Parts: sequence; structure tokens; C-alpha cells
Amino acid sequence: MTSTQASPQQLDIPAAKDYPMFVDGEWAEAVGGGWSEVTTPALRGHLIARVPSSTTEDVDRAVNAARRAFRPWRSQHFTARQRALGKIAEAIEARSEELARLTALDTGNALRTQARPEVTTLVNLFRFFSGVAGEIKGTVLPAGDDQLQYSRQEPLGVVGCILPWNSPLMIAGFKIPAALVAGNTVVVKAAEAAPLSVLLLAEICAEFLPAGTLNIVTGRGSVVGEALVNHPGVDKVSFTGSTEVGRHVAREAGGRLAHVSLELGGKNPSIVFPDVDVDEAFIDNLLLSTRVHRQGQSCTAGSRLFLHRDIYDEVLDKLVTTLAALEVGNPLSETSDIGAIINDKQFSSVCNFLEDGLSSSKVTAVLDGSPKDGTNTDGYYMGPTVFSGADNSWRLSREEIFGPALVAIPWSDQSDVIDMANDSHYGLAAYVWTHNLDQALSTAHALETGWVQVNQGGGQMVGQSYGGYKQSGIGREVSLEGMIAGFTQTKQINVKLRTP
Repeated sequence: MTSTQASPQQLDIPAAKDYPMFVDGEWAEAVGGGWSEVTTPALRGHLIARVPSSTTEDVDRAVNAARRAFRPWRSQHFTARQRALGKIAEAIEARSEELARLTALDTGNALRTQARPEVTTLVNLFRFFSGVAGEIKGTVLPAGDDQLQYSRQEPLGVVGCILPWNSPLMIAGFKIPAALVAGNTVVVKAAEAAPLSVLLLAEICAEFLPAGTLNIVTGRGSVVGEALVNHPGVDKVSFTGSTEVGRHVAREAGGRLAHVSLELGGKNPSIVFPDVDVDEAFIDNLLLSTRVHRQGQSCTAGSRLFLHRDIYDEVLDKLVTTLAALEVGNPLSETSDIGAIINDKQFSSVCNFLEDGLSSSKVTAVLDGSPKDGTNTDGYYMGPTVFSGADNSWRLSREEIFGPALVAIPWSDQSDVIDMANDSHYGLAAYVWTHNLDQALSTAHALETGWVQVNQGGGQMVGQSYGGYKQSGIGREVSLEGMIAGFTQTKQINVKLRTP
């Protein structure tokens, strides 16, 4: 774990520069001339960039550009939009290492384990939505010889996309290509803490899209995000972030009856049955489900680990041994398994959760990766922490920590563990581990969650619907069905025909 002060050169951090935002096909500064500083989690307080500090006037400029671009974009034959997205996918792939390194610098996500896979997912998402461009179609009803009755799936108009800081490129891939291929135009609000890779994505897309089709604005959420949510020219708001902010977005956008989709938080159960083979492959997949490689900063992290009592000690021992061997450090290093927490605010929040757990007499910290005095002085580095012997009512079992912390909870009865898993106001993801097909499917079907993985820590593929139950969100992304439901609306047309 990093423990000494390092120079930017030692960490391979490039010199800081200004990144304008992208509005109406041009690189632009904020109307008011303000700039916001962007620092890297790899080196505390170290400036890596400045981005425009936008105001409501800048949002208005971007939305107006998107409105002007909407009619000609939606009017194109679907193959034109299809070709544009396909070319963007090729261009992203050609610059994948540049995008990955900027992502690692910007977010703190480790280059090898997170940043490069995120760019690969982005490429796949543009390719997938390019491939299904011709599937945005209506139906013709058999209404008799004197009637032509058909429906059309038409774009909504201008879509406002608000991105999070934990995986900005991947979430941009959930929203931008789906909205564009359906015929919408887009205004993206980049995350204040991690805007740089999304601005580079705009540079790549600019070559293949008409001016105004895609716009990227930067600045504070309380200013730029709020203006986007409330703008009368925005027909749909697609938000990914915390449940608390998501509720606010839903209230504000819903107040003017705009379309809304929300992908929010999660406190996800991972249920391990006693028949699993506790081998290296299982532990590796279980490790993947915890999302510690992303510092636990993932809404799909399996952070509530329900272990059957018969294998509780064995699984926990092997998992902790594997976690303890991971290298935590500079996200730009090829050897780092885990990078850095995004910023001081999030770092302090996670530390407060850990302090609560470490001071509790009701649980045991079988692995303590919390920062200690005299360590982690370079960046916001934190190793995994695992609490054993918890129950489902404990605060750390219920609240989304968004850091590399796991809570292990023993169980004996299948119906009881399903009840515990469902005893949450979240319902985004879940993991089930068993060789018994009946147990696997009955558990998966009983879980109140939008996304279930069985015997794997990843498994999500482009084309599969992704979204949450309960307070984990509204709507679905990543799939054809989600794109049609989320970015189009149905128009029914009935025509009276003359009959011979």
C-alpha cells in the first residue's frame, strides 16, 4: 500500500491543462468565464485539469443547440445513425489506451483491473446500439381492408444525461448511444469530480455527429444538473447517482411531466449456499462480485455477504486471504489491483463508516484495510475491510458505504436468508452461489432485485436489461427493450382507406 509522498512524475501523472466543454459542435468556455479545478485521487490535492464552471446560461445554450439538431437527426434513415455509431465505436477502440489512462487519472480506478475494461464496455455498447438501430419500429394491426392501423416508435426529443463519477465512461455508454440511435439529441452533464474522460469521448464522437447532436457541459450539480433537470426544452432526464439525489431529480423533472429514468444506489446481497466448491475459481468470482477492484464504489457491489454457517469460516478465511494480497496503489500503475477513492469527501465518508464498525463490540474486523496514521499519504488509498458476525439490522449492513467494505452475515435457512436479502429499501443487484439448480432459480426468482447473477461475479452483457427495484431506480438501460421504453414514445396512426 502506498505510504510515502511521491511526485507527479513518479506516479506518471501528466501536466495539468484546460479542457473546454463541447456545445453545438464546438469547444467552448463557460459564458461567465469561470473555471473549476479537477484533482486526481492518486495524489491528494494535485491539480490535473480545469474545466468550465457552467451556469444556467450555458445549459440553455446546450439545450437550444440540441433542439435545433433534433429534427434533422431524427429525420435521417436509421442506417445513417447506425453508421455514425459504428464509426464512433471504431474510433473509441483506436484510442482506448488514451481513454483508459485518462479514466484512471480522473476517477482513481485502477488501469488494469477497471479503466481498460470500462473502455472495452463502452466500445461494446456503441456497437450494440448501432446493431439494433433497425429494431426501433412499430406494428401494423390486421384491422380489415378499409383500415391501415400502425404504430411508430418516435424519439422523445432532447435527452439530459447526468453522469456519476465512479464509472463515467461506462454509464455514458448506457445512455448516449441508446438515446442517439433512437433519434434523440443529447446534453450530458459530466460528473464534477470526474469529467475528463467524458470530454475526451466528446472529442472522439465529434467527427461523426452533426453539430448539436451531442453536447457535454461541466460544472456543479447544484447549478448545471439542476438547470438541466428543470429546463423546459429537455424532454427526458436520465440520471445515475445516489438515491437521495435521484428522489430530487424525480420530483423536479416529474413536476413538469418530463420523462425520467433513474439508476440509483444498492446494498446488494450475495448468498452463498453450503454446496459450493470453495476453490480458487469460486473465490475469484466472489471477489469480483464485491467490486473491491473499483474501491467498492459501485452500486452493484455485493457488500452484504450471506454465508451459510456450514461453510462460513472456510469461505471467509479464503476470501480474506485473497483480499489481503491485493495491491492498493497508484491507479496508473500496471501492478495495482485497487486504485484510489475519488476524493476527500468520499474518503471521509467511508472512513466514518469503518470507524463505526471498528469501534463496535458486536462484530469482528477480520480484515482491516482502513487508513492508519502515517500511511496512505499520497492519495485516497484504502484497502478492503471485512466485518464478521454481523446481522442484517446493523447500520453497515443496511446503508450503502460505497467503499471497499464487506459485511459477512451467517444464515441457516433458505427462506430466512431470502427474507434478510429482501429486507432493504434497495433492490438493484444480487448474487447467488450454489450448484443446486432448484435452489439457484427459486432464490433468484424470490429476490426483490432487478439484476441477479448466479455463480458469477460479473456476467452482465450488453443487450441485457439493467436497472433496479424499489429505491434503486426506475427504468432499464443497456438493452433494446430498455432503449425503446426509455428513449422513444409510441404514436398510433389509423387511416381510413377507400375500398374497391
